[in-house]
Amino acid sequence: MKIYPVILSGGAGTRLWPLSRAVLPKQLLPLVSDKTMLQETALRVAGWAGLMAPLVVCGNDHRFLVAEQMREIGVTPLGILLEPVGRNTAPAVAAAAHYLQSIDPDAVMLVLPADHVVEDRDAFQAAVSRAWPLVQRGSLATFGIVPNAPETGYGYIRRGEPLPLVDDCYTVERFVEKPDRDTAEAFLADGGYYWNSGMFMFQASRYLVELERFKPEIAAAAEAAVRTGYRDLDFCRLDESAFTSSPSDSIDYAVMERTRDAVVVPADIGWNDVGSWSALWEVQQRDADGNAQRGDVYLDNVTNSLVRAESRIVAVVGVKDLVVVETPDAVLVAHKDQVQRVKQVVDHLKSQARTEHLHHTRVYRPWGHYEGIDAGERFQVKRITVKPGEKLSLQMHHHRAEHWVVVSGTARVTCGETVSLLSENESTYIPIGMNHRLENPGKVPLHIIEVQSGSYLGEDDIVRFEDIYKRA
Repeated sequence: MKIYPVILSGGAGTRLWPLSRAVLPKQLLPLVSDKTMLQETALRVAGWAGLMAPLVVCGNDHRFLVAEQMREIGVTPLGILLEPVGRNTAPAVAAAAHYLQSIDPDAVMLVLPADHVVEDRDAFQAAVSRAWPLVQRGSLATFGIVPNAPETGYGYIRRGEPLPLVDDCYTVERFVEKPDRDTAEAFLADGGYYWNSGMFMFQASRYLVELERFKPEIAAAAEAAVRTGYRDLDFCRLDESAFTSSPSDSIDYAVMERTRDAVVVPADIGWNDVGSWSALWEVQQRDADGNAQRGDVYLDNVTNSLVRAESRIVAVVGVKDLVVVETPDAVLVAHKDQVQRVKQVVDHLKSQARTEHLHHTRVYRPWGHYEGIDAGERFQVKRITVKPGEKLSLQMHHHRAEHWVVVSGTARVTCGETVSLLSENESTYIPIGMNHRLENPGKVPLHIIEVQSGSYLGEDDIVRFEDIYKRA
């Protein structure tokens, strides 16, 4: 049997707004180190004897970012499965199990969320090694985090009887929902409870058997989604109709709380799910006053606070226990004890049909990125960066014209039947309704300024005729 890491990179991370957004969620951000959470997770299992290349499951909108981040750290994934919609962890893991079984019928899955911190890699490997003989015998293992505080933000696992032949592993007596403070303190004092980490290890075949027993509709939908899925560039697209038909459920509810073969492997690994700004403060390096800071920050008489600046100087004076997060288009100021209410801010933005919960001013595309600079009635200005050798789609707009000015690099511009090369300080005009394309034929990034003008400037006013990334 071989172990295949399965990295779940779905979710929006709304509690870490304004940094985490739907198009660029927390697992794709460098929150704790200079690498993103996804990259840290992939590196945690890279080069580990006995482990195969990871299989990544992510949303369709994140596919190019996921692939690029894997390339940046030199990890070639076994595959990248694309979920057409989010259906929680049970269907995602079922799809991964079917995919792995098509490659290796005896595959063992090590299921890891992409957005967790694990500070002690050696202890993590030791926990996986303890789970290995149990999984070989058909058990479904979950890793229970040894608690160090009466945490009310996590679910708990109550251990049962110790298992023979393997030290410090137990049957699962029951799963417990997030407790109140008094109950959490009692759990901590008891010593027989662990935080539910959301990390699992089991044979792909065993998981599918149990899923078929307890949630056959999820099992059927996942099987059909993989069987009728197809390759798209370097990705595997799950069939949209089949996967969308699956009920939404977690592994815990669908299988782990129902099966008789669940076991818990205690793990003291420096784990944190970074589910809020206060949780991020806990895992970051702090100064002598207990402050975690990043970016262009000035602090005066500030204690036990998290301050993060993304685009400008942030000065904080005479406060304590605050979270201050600045981005180009939004600022969050919250008491550390109230950061769970950030989700209500996101709900408000959704109800007002705003976009600050969806994307940043910088929007990533497979060819590079663009960033909004200015906007007004009938115009907007963007800064566009195209990576070497990449090209935008051949496209047309019904409602806007565009002016392009090359700031640096070389641009190959298609405008109707004319193809031309533009260098630094040169410009061109794209009339309304004209087929056009922008390419970077050079070896350095291409930077241009785009000025759009017209009656409608939305991103959905794009008719694509040809696209090397196969977008609709």
